[in-house]
Amino acid sequence: MLLSGCTYTTDHHYVFPAEGGDCLAAEIKAAEGLGIRFHPTRGSMDLGQSKGGLPPDNVVEDRDQILIATEDAIRRFHDTADDAMVKIAVAPCSPFSVTGELMKEAAELARRENVRLHTHLAETIDEEDFCQEKFGCSPTDYVESLGWLGSDVWMAHAIHLDDSAVAKFGKTGTGAAHCPSSNARLGSGIARVQDLVRAGAPVGLGVDGAASNENGELLTEVRAAALWARLKDGPTAMSSRESLALATRGGAKVLGRDKDLGSIEVGKLADLVLWKLDDIGHIDIVDPIAALVLGPKAEVTALLVNGEVRVRHGLITAKSHEDIAAEAARASKRLLSSAKKAG
Repeated sequence: MLLSGCTYTTDHHYVFPAEGGDCLAAEIKAAEGLGIRFHPTRGSMDLGQSKGGLPPDNVVEDRDQILIATEDAIRRFHDTADDAMVKIAVAPCSPFSVTGELMKEAAELARRENVRLHTHLAETIDEEDFCQEKFGCSPTDYVESLGWLGSDVWMAHAIHLDDSAVAKFGKTGTGAAHCPSSNARLGSGIARVQDLVRAGAPVGLGVDGAASNENGELLTEVRAAALWARLKDGPTAMSSRESLALATRGGAKVLGRDKDLGSIEVGKLADLVLWKLDDIGHIDIVDPIAALVLGPKAEVTALLVNGEVRVRHGLITAKSHEDIAAEAARASKRLLSSAKKAG
């Protein structure tokens, strides 16, 4: 993420095995080591297959346990300062893996603690069918009934929204994390990004996770957002500047940090990125924004978070790339070995 120009990110981690250790603390420690601004979520699932949900029973948690762990995460890690490097959000996984009771109580907890809410919504047609069959309404109407629309909420994907849902997102200020590469890889569909923006809903960009996106680079999503919008609605549907705005001002607003981040203005925090655009792949493209968004991958010349240089000439300053790659290789081998032993 840092190497592609991202200064602030979030992660929806929602699987917490009983013997898995403190996963959230490990994520935060890694982010602090690299110097990226981080807004992780304490995710959860409490609706297993035996109760009519989709996830296997061995990956779901007890509702009371989830709420206690979530409140503990907020107490331990959430920083209320304007220049906070770490904030926490409350994030039950999705309407088909979480009970309505947990959704309601999670929303109450988040608003009591003044933190944000996040979940997956309207990613697939299967989810629409599930909600219609189980609740007699669309996913958007279902989460609305649970108190899950508002300017303190953002949804991942938000692909299959009808006109009524788009209007509700806009009226309530509910945000959407648009994940174009993941959506394309899984064949899930193309989100109505411009309709959401015109309705007044904040929209940012996401990479989803490694299970559906092996890349994880910010600029890849900026480019994909522009191309997918044009594929859906024609060649003028989204300009390079509009796509880049999703990654900057849009992302900051979705995460509730647009007063401090997302644009270069007096009084805002010094989260800045410079890309190299004077090389052979970019120099002959007249519009520098088009060169960045539609041209070859551009090297990050410098990236600052809170005024501290975190990337210099395409290299992370906190740790050597060789060491990071070696650690990742060892972790991957351990995980693969454990999976084989588990059968």
